Amino acid sequence: MTSSSAAPTVTALAPETLQSWFKEHRDLVVIDVRSAAEFESMHIRGSYNVPLQLLSEHTDELASRLSSRVVLVCQSGVRAEQARQRLAKAGIDTAYVLTGGAPGFAAAGGDVVKGKDRWDLERQVRLVAGSLVVLGLAGGRFISPKIRTLAGVIGTGLTFSAATNTCAMGKAISAMPWNKAAQEPTRESAILALPAVINKSTEAAA
Repeated sequence: MTSSSAAPTVTALAPETLQSWFKEHRDLVVIDVRSAAEFESMHIRGSYNVPLQLLSEHTDELASRLSSRVVLVCQSGVRAEQARQRLAKAGIDTAYVLTGGAPGFAAAGGDVVKGKDRWDLERQVRLVAGSLVVLGLAGGRFISPKIRTLAGVIGTGLTFSAATNTCAMGKAISAMPWNKAAQEPTRESAILALPAVINKSTEAAA
């Protein structure tokens, strides 16, 4: 008797595999969903920067311009997985998430472009969240017990973030001046500017 259950879709891609794909597949598209500032600091050569928020606003339009071989990149894989889920709803169900993100690709000897050194967004979120927890505990001890609720609020927020796979704090921090690049991606520059060869209508002729 054969099983009627389908095999789970594999969505993780090793850095070494991506390196070989660059050489083997003309239809490969690598989308980096980090902020423009993070992308500016270091990115995979040949990748396109479409920040997660921009991707979320124009998912259907982006999906219509992508080939079937799409690799999504961020810092650790969290934002890339969010992007994969959004694209899957728009019909791109074969997108891969790069294991280890851009840093993992660089550590594996992949070709990357480096620019101005900045802390990545996820590191900034950990710093702010940790600092607020320490502030709440210290303030509750030396100023007023009510300040301890700050630590509880942060803990609740992080739990909600994990449960919903979102990060309101990250979105807020990304809007800070130090997280702005010289040129922020737009619909026109990040989505409509994708090379025509990537479009599904030309994929078959490639």
